[in-house]
Amino acid sequence: MASAANSGGSGFTSSLLLLLPLLLIAYIVWSQRRRQKKMQELQADLQVGARVMTTTGLYGTIAQLDESTVMLEAAPGVVLQWDRRAVVPAPGDQPPHVQPGADEAGTV
Repeated sequence: MASAANSGGSGFTSSLLLLLPLLLIAYIVWSQRRRQKKMQELQADLQVGARVMTTTGLYGTIAQLDESTVMLEAAPGVVLQWDRRAVVPAPGDQPPHVQPGADEAGTV
């Protein structure tokens, strides 16, 4: 009788050991799909004139846009071509180190 009770507990333990990794893999796949969907939505909303940031941290304004590439104006007269997947909307209106009106405040 004692051996029957032990084998029942052993079956539960081995089932649990198989189930936990499967649940972890399912969670990882689900969260990755959710992130991909969110990125696709952000990139679908890109428009000419929008302030954006690249995956490497370059801020710019969209000058031209097509299905696979984005032309960013990083500075007046400086236009760079980027893969659309590397561009997301900027987290704010300006990069953190640029203060609005900073150019005007320093002039006399």
